[in-house]
Amino acid sequence: MPSPSGNILIVDDEATSAIVRAVCRRLEDEGWGTQVVSKEEHGSADDMLWAALQAIADHRPDGVILDVRLGDYRDDQFKGLDILKRIVGEHPRLPVLMFTQYSHGVERDTVARSALQVNAPVEFIDKLASPEEVALRVRRLVGADTRTIAIGERIVIDSDAESVMVRRDDGRLAPVQDVGGRRFQILLELAQAWYRSPGNLVSFDRLERYLDGDDTRASLRVRIREIKVAVGHALGIPLGANDFIVSVRDRGYRLLPPRE
Repeated sequence: MPSPSGNILIVDDEATSAIVRAVCRRLEDEGWGTQVVSKEEHGSADDMLWAALQAIADHRPDGVILDVRLGDYRDDQFKGLDILKRIVGEHPRLPVLMFTQYSHGVERDTVARSALQVNAPVEFIDKLASPEEVALRVRRLVGADTRTIAIGERIVIDSDAESVMVRRDDGRLAPVQDVGGRRFQILLELAQAWYRSPGNLVSFDRLERYLDGDDTRASLRVRIREIKVAVGHALGIPLGANDFIVSVRDRGYRLLPPRE
């Protein structure tokens, strides 16, 4: 689990925006605590700087999500970089994921150079990235290794309990039947690869090690089909050949979060 506190500090001038609220929900669904320093609460980018530094000193977060632009005026365009420099100066080992809405052009180049020039664990991500992608980047940046893996909005894998659960319409989790033993180990291997980086491929050989017999490749296809049937039944949707667990010809399988 993340240490020491399992908390992420978010510094953004629009704390009530749909983007920030969705990111907070996603992080909290994965077990992180979140704290937001916003312009709505503190009034100016300079006040946000001091509030952010105070929050870091008081709460020792595991990572920071920091917006590059902290206001509507031109002078606010790169205010987040001022906060970044202070964080790096005072907490050089604290991971920071920079939020930027500059998807291309000179502005993005400025953000990239500023972020990469500091000798610290700093990355940047487009602010319009999905909450899932933001959470993945946070996990990789912080180096967290959680025991539960949320796949999309409705599937949760618990490696300790060796169980797969789906989130029902009322928000509660219900177990998926018939995904245990070797089926669970195969699904966990795929989920861990996806967790490390979306699109990661798991080779046939790596998955076949959970199976016995002369034709493990055929047995693997059967187990994959059984997993998809069980998860699809629990979700109430059919999972076809290009859903959830996808075969990459002559290479292996990769996980794909099911359509919501």
